[in-house]
Amino acid sequence: MKILNKTTLMVLLAALTLNGKSRADEPWSCILPEQRRIQVRTPEQLCPAQIPHSPMPATVENPQWDSNPIQLSLSEVLNLSIQNMDVVRVLTGVNATATGRTIYDPAIINTNIDTARSRFDPEFRVNNQWQPNRNEPYGMNMGLSKRMVTGGVIDFGLTGADRRSAVGQDRADGSLTYTQPLLQGAGIAVNQAPIVIARIDAERSYFQFKDSVQNHVQSVIQGYWQLVQARTELWAREQQVKQLEFALKRAEARYEVRDINLGELSQARVAYENFRASLLVAQANILQRESALRNALGVSPYEGDRIVPTSPLIDQKMEINWDELLVLAELRRPDIIELKLILEADQQRLLTRSNDALPRLDGVALYRWNGLEGTIPRGNETELGVNFSVPFGLRSGRASLRQQELILDRDRINLQQGLHQASHNLAINVRNLALFYEQYRRFQEVRKAAQVNLDQQLAIGNTLVQFIVLLQAVTDWGNAVSSEAQALVQYNTELAALERETGTILESHNITFAEERFGSIGPRGRFADSQLYPRNIRPSDSVDRYGSSGQPSEKQFKLENPVSDLDIDDKKEDDGKRKTAEEDMTSRQNGKSSSLGQRITTAPSRIMDAFKKVLR
Repeated sequence: MKILNKTTLMVLLAALTLNGKSRADEPWSCILPEQRRIQVRTPEQLCPAQIPHSPMPATVENPQWDSNPIQLSLSEVLNLSIQNMDVVRVLTGVNATATGRTIYDPAIINTNIDTARSRFDPEFRVNNQWQPNRNEPYGMNMGLSKRMVTGGVIDFGLTGADRRSAVGQDRADGSLTYTQPLLQGAGIAVNQAPIVIARIDAERSYFQFKDSVQNHVQSVIQGYWQLVQARTELWAREQQVKQLEFALKRAEARYEVRDINLGELSQARVAYENFRASLLVAQANILQRESALRNALGVSPYEGDRIVPTSPLIDQKMEINWDELLVLAELRRPDIIELKLILEADQQRLLTRSNDALPRLDGVALYRWNGLEGTIPRGNETELGVNFSVPFGLRSGRASLRQQELILDRDRINLQQGLHQASHNLAINVRNLALFYEQYRRFQEVRKAAQVNLDQQLAIGNTLVQFIVLLQAVTDWGNAVSSEAQALVQYNTELAALERETGTILESHNITFAEERFGSIGPRGRFADSQLYPRNIRPSDSVDRYGSSGQPSEKQFKLENPVSDLDIDDKKEDDGKRKTAEEDMTSRQNGKSSSLGQRITTAPSRIMDAFKKVLR
């Protein structure tokens, strides 16, 4: 019965022990066995994760252009991205990726400060010993020790024993000991260096997080303007397709009356299909750009709506003060600040390495008394001493000191290199700003010239040579519209990049950081009231820099139909075709062929008639 009870108890204990354990935990056993094979769980055994909700995204097959348009200014987009910023994301091409930085990183590193401070916390100890077969069956050792910021250690101890060899020989003695390092380990600065380094590391984590947030803000601005440019390019490609469709209709109409041959008609059809292919690329590009912006915003790839940017682009030239840019970069750039903090941490480590290279020389003082009566026992119970120890050559300490001196020199030149690189990056920004703005002005003139050229070519007859000229005119006009938008988008993107390079992009957008706190176990223990500690650092969503124009941003480029002034009635189209066919038939019956000049005179009316039908 006893064996049965013991077996039952062991089974119940094993069941309780294994209850609630995950599959990756060690099995319960008195002696853990060797691991002789690789154990891999199936994906179904792992804990499930929440799948983000997202409908089927739009594609070029089903672009869903009629989706609900949501007009958003750049300020609203930035605020939305900050609200969803648990993980910092940046644009990488036509996608956005996580930087690995989260809002919890600074608070996690901040806990190292208390870890470093803990070496100065008082430590209480109690040791009890029972030895029934000896003269002192019971012994007790209780003490309280505290490390001081000077490096010294003060220790209060109380020892007690129960002796069987003689009556009344129970002993309870107290002692007070103080050990103060005089060389190695001595000094307030040396002993507080780990705390200072932990604080510097916490600051570094903050500025690393700030640096990643700056990259995020720049990426969102870049993605927003790139979406504007993609929408403008899509409009230009649509207009090109319409113009080439008109040219194709014109060629088909002339082929029907045998004014052109099949080769010339094929040339028009090839050009039209090429522009349709370019239109498909533009449609895919706008879908990709919008999806990348949604990724940076922290929302799903598609929500059944369409983001419509409404903030106007800056089209005024900005004046640059080079000297102020350099001063701002040295003062505000997070990566430069981090290099400065690394230097401060190096100096603290150099202080500790210099101290470690010293011999060990400690002064010791001891005072012992009767713990119950407060009297000094017989004998010499007051002690003073000096302890000295040193390894011959101090090779390890001196090597560590030399290493830290070299690290300090290395990090000094890294700081100078950081400033050197920052100045070159700023120079690139300044040159790009000047280039993109001048390009924007030049492409404005190119667009005007391309519009005049297109108007002229549309009004001229359609020989094979003339069609090639018309094709080039259509191409030049569409490229001019796209290039104008691209240059202004690049100019605005470069303005954000300049603020990023000076480290002021957050301040210029009124973005600040707020610390959120949470309750956790306090100094009085797990069952005491919790205390508040840093939980995360969140940027504020208070951007109000960019207004809304109330219409799509691409309207700023005066997107108007390039040939909208051609107003032809449908009836004229039918009459023109019939009249031309009758004249051609009459000419053939008379044995005469129409001259090239005669055929060209009827072309303008048919061109405009066909284009009128295409626009409808």
